[in-house]
Amino acid sequence: MSELGHHVDTTAKLVRMINQIARNLAHEKDPVGSVADHVHAFWTVRMQQQLLAHGPEGLDALALAAITRLAPGLARGR
Repeated sequence: MSELGHHVDTTAKLVRMINQIARNLAHEKDPVGSVADHVHAFWTVRMQQQLLAHGPEGLDALALAAITRLAPGLARGR
């Protein structure tokens, strides 16, 4: 598989994963914060940056809000 094909497959997996996390944490008192905290704690910076670079396509609203909340820290390298 080409490097580009691998990148697309990985990004699609990240989109599925963050949407699943968002669905599981949607009931929390602060769902955006809960998803952002989970991603920050358990995902590598590279994974987070890859998802941010991907843009909003395919992201549930809650997942998009969480990755947007993480964006300033990712721009600074965390």
